Order: sequence, then structure tokens, then C-alpha cells
Amino acid sequence: MEFILENKKYIESLDYRSLLSKWRFAPVGDKWFQGETGDYWGKRMAELKETVDYVAISKEIGWINE
Repeated sequence: MEFILENKKYIESLDYRSLLSKWRFAPVGDKWFQGETGDYWGKRMAELKETVDYVAISKEIGWINE
């Protein structure tokens, strides 16, 4: 996906839990996780991961999208 200002602002508006949930439950090939936008999504998750209990968040989200 093209990396535009609106996409950057959207990604930055999400907390770690939201980023991880969308990442985990996105359909295969989701454009949000491709190209420069996908790279930025991963970078933002890595930044926030250092500030939260990411293991607890991951367990809370689980693997079933309800």
C-alpha cells in the first residue's frame, strides 16, 4: 500500500493492542501490511512493544477473532 500521510496518522493513532489485533487477524495479502505502509506498521509495533506488556496483550487477544 502506498505510504501516505493519512495512513501514517491512522497507524500512529492506534495503540499496541489494536495494531497487533489487526496484524494478527488480517486476511492474507491485506494491503495494510505490504510495501512501505506495512514496513511502517511493523516499525510502529516494535516501538510500542517496548512500552507495554506485549506478552499479556498477545495472550488477551488470542488467536480466534471474535
